[in-house]
Amino acid sequence: MAIQNIGATSDSLTIRPGYGECTQRLADEMLSAAISEKSLSLVLFDIDWFGKLNASLGRHVGDRVIQILGDSLSSSLAQAGIVYRYGGDAFMVLFPACEKEQAFLRAEEARTAFSVPWSIESGGKNHTVELTVSAGVAASPDDGTKDVELLRKCNEALYRAKLSGRNKVCLAREEKMVTKTTYYTQGQLEGLSRLAKREGLNEAVLLREAMDDLLRKYNS
Repeated sequence: MAIQNIGATSDSLTIRPGYGECTQRLADEMLSAAISEKSLSLVLFDIDWFGKLNASLGRHVGDRVIQILGDSLSSSLAQAGIVYRYGGDAFMVLFPACEKEQAFLRAEEARTAFSVPWSIESGGKNHTVELTVSAGVAASPDDGTKDVELLRKCNEALYRAKLSGRNKVCLAREEKMVTKTTYYTQGQLEGLSRLAKREGLNEAVLLREAMDDLLRKYNS
């Protein structure tokens, strides 16, 4: 397979709309989809083993890899979706008026296009890096009618892709829920209750978000 090259004169990172703009656009598109009664699909992409790559080759190479993914997603998906930098090495792509199955196929195409050897120049040396990416796909209204629900389902699908071997795309699915137990201290439960009231969210939503963050921390 041909090695695709990112030369030393490339920008350190590709500038794209960030987290705040993408979450606001998601909320707007969710409302538009509800009014028009059309599907809205959401895909989260995350580079596999990015932490290890940063540790072994350095942050400069890691920044180049983030740039590569942004450029690759824009090349593969920009005509069908809207590409955002979600944070760190993660990107979000919104697909207005797109069914989940179609978004899955497009995500698979983008994953394949990115998952090739890349040559990255850093410190006067060329590093050939085998890169792969995992992705999670969710769609409204099937997987949620609120932006926080859709994001959570998309994150859950992404983590499942990571845990089941990486370099794959997983669809959101119906979840089996468990109840709160005595594993939490009284102080933790009281704090959770205050936070839920302050943010206007269900306690279960906050617990799932915390678990998602924990899984992502140790499985990225």
